[in-house]
Amino acid sequence: MQKLDVSLAERSYPIYIDRGLLGQDLIRRHVRGNQVMVVSNETIAPLYLESVTQGLNDLQCDTLILPDGEQHKTLATLERIFDALMANRHSRTTTLVALGGGVIGDMVGFAAACYQRGVDFIQVPTTLLAQVDSSVGGKTAVNHPRGKNMIGAFHQPRAVVIDTAVLDTLPAREFAAGMAEVIKYGLIRDPGFFQWLLDNQATLAARDTAPLAEAILRSCRNKAEVVAADETEQGNRALLNLGHTFGHAMETFTGYRDWLHGEAVSAGMVMAARMSLELGWLSQADVDRVQDSLAAWTLPVTAPEGMARADFSELMALDKKVQNGRLRLVLLNQIGEALVTGEYDTNALTRTLEAFCER
Repeated sequence: MQKLDVSLAERSYPIYIDRGLLGQDLIRRHVRGNQVMVVSNETIAPLYLESVTQGLNDLQCDTLILPDGEQHKTLATLERIFDALMANRHSRTTTLVALGGGVIGDMVGFAAACYQRGVDFIQVPTTLLAQVDSSVGGKTAVNHPRGKNMIGAFHQPRAVVIDTAVLDTLPAREFAAGMAEVIKYGLIRDPGFFQWLLDNQATLAARDTAPLAEAILRSCRNKAEVVAADETEQGNRALLNLGHTFGHAMETFTGYRDWLHGEAVSAGMVMAARMSLELGWLSQADVDRVQDSLAAWTLPVTAPEGMARADFSELMALDKKVQNGRLRLVLLNQIGEALVTGEYDTNALTRTLEAFCER
């Protein structure tokens, strides 16, 4: 078993990575009270809920199963978690367990941040994207019809339990979407990892145990280091949002239904690379490498059908990285070196949006 620590003083916590972890006592080990509520969704619960709850049978263990899909990541769904906690009389010493992908993890984490002004929660991510990204770092939120993740809080988990065996049942499309976030770490700060991903694309696509565990470990290590240095995104943590400003606009445009998060991030990273080229920071060869690395996973590298420049402009104006009316973007100086900046030629952004929407 691999174990990483996210170093945040009194809020530090471990990340465990291995096959077969759901059958061990790791979740129980991090429960401090005598109450637990496991929240999952209609897709994941039939597969893994029993494996998780059987290790918690010495506690009051309640369960809640929510509908699956990004379109359900709303305040209305969040209220169902509060209703269940209240109905089962959970106290402020309860622990919530998020068993699912990024949608479940984000909603359960936000519920934990709010319920009785903050209770414990444990992340048990079941998608590749959640394992390498959303389960680590304490960002929790729900969507608003006008913007993704606009209502939320920072609330760190007690632990992250990553059982790589659950990826055996993950659909190919969702696995590929997770690879977009894996590739992101190579682009923003780890060029050696980026090259390793290119060299190991075939074995990763086959979901071979060793390279897959290595990809998850290196992704989590990269994220843990960034989060430890900037927990609440006052500076360089924003680098983790490469492609997200463009990508969130695409998700919002499609109503959180047509594209997976990782698919939108993929297209968004291509846009960030193209804008970096417009600014003279990135070579055409590197733009091609970025695009080819994502296309190899059959990920989108163009905008959703029917999305125009005006749609991007309107939706990106609501992005959380807007400061004093100026949109900050995560761009690339080179592969392995990203930066966050609001100092750029707006004409370059206009040209990027126009070219991207015409393709």
